[in-house]
Amino acid sequence: MSVDLHRRAVVADTHNDLLMAVAARPPRRWASFFRERWLPQLREGGVDLQVLPVFIDDQYRPEGALRQTLRMIECAHVLAEGNADAVRLCTDGAQIDAALQEGKIALVLALESAPGLDADIELLSTVHRLGVRVASIAHWGRTALADGSGEEATGGRLTAAGVEAVREMERLGMIFDVSHLSAAGVAHVLELATRPVMATHSSARALRDHHRNLTDDQIRAITATGGVICVNFVPSFLSKDPSDFTVERLVDHIEHVAAVGGIDHVGLGPDFVHEVLSDVTPPCCEDLGYGEIDPMAVLPGLDGPRGLPLVTDALVGRGIPEDDILKILGGNVRRLFRAELGRPA
Repeated sequence: MSVDLHRRAVVADTHNDLLMAVAARPPRRWASFFRERWLPQLREGGVDLQVLPVFIDDQYRPEGALRQTLRMIECAHVLAEGNADAVRLCTDGAQIDAALQEGKIALVLALESAPGLDADIELLSTVHRLGVRVASIAHWGRTALADGSGEEATGGRLTAAGVEAVREMERLGMIFDVSHLSAAGVAHVLELATRPVMATHSSARALRDHHRNLTDDQIRAITATGGVICVNFVPSFLSKDPSDFTVERLVDHIEHVAAVGGIDHVGLGPDFVHEVLSDVTPPCCEDLGYGEIDPMAVLPGLDGPRGLPLVTDALVGRGIPEDDILKILGGNVRRLFRAELGRPA
């Protein structure tokens, strides 16, 4: 039953850093490397809709951040054009629907923390012209726009430029992503938001007290905008106990978000860190600077996209109704993107 259900579902992954791995190759290899390394995994995992975040490593910040941002956006276009039989880079809901109807994987570009933009908010229009449709404005630390969750103790809200960024994204039809934002920053965004916001890869703080996770009040407030919270698969965000790094624990978080925010507001934001770091990290480099979390830890069978059917198995095993599972796997994200993606205010 679960195999058929997974095949029939529109499966949406709202956070896979695979662009980092592809862009680390020479440009002449971008399309072929994606086809060899990533496309088979996405197909095996049944992924129909893939959000591609543009994440800028520390070595490019601050001086090279914009250049690397543009390079990774170009990489996305090149890999899409070079695999046009299998994927399509989409900028609105109609294009996503068309891609899925053609049996292609719909790709959506996102910015993660947007260091290349700094406080130059007019560059949001530039990246929008290049196809970016989702964006966040902070990662672990402080940016010109806001504090990340790792700086939560500051109580920092959005800067004036951050406030302007929210307004400009709403004007353009770019979806605001609160994942990685500090608690005060999330509250500030929700005060300002007049359109749905989402969390592309965040889990439930009630089940694991970590600054990267969302409180129940935050979950309720995000869903009240019409947004979707996509649960992160990183084991350290699901439990403090390594013996609890299981698919069942992941489903606990999914069920909690659904219970608090409603079944129409939960999705999947796997964040397959291990798979990407395996492609880009030299064996010599052991300390990756992630502090208390182990970025190389994985849930059994879920080290990459090909394991996603295990999530469907676990959801079925919990007795969750089929219609609800279809919403969790991607129906909710597809609905949000149909309504909001690329639609100007």
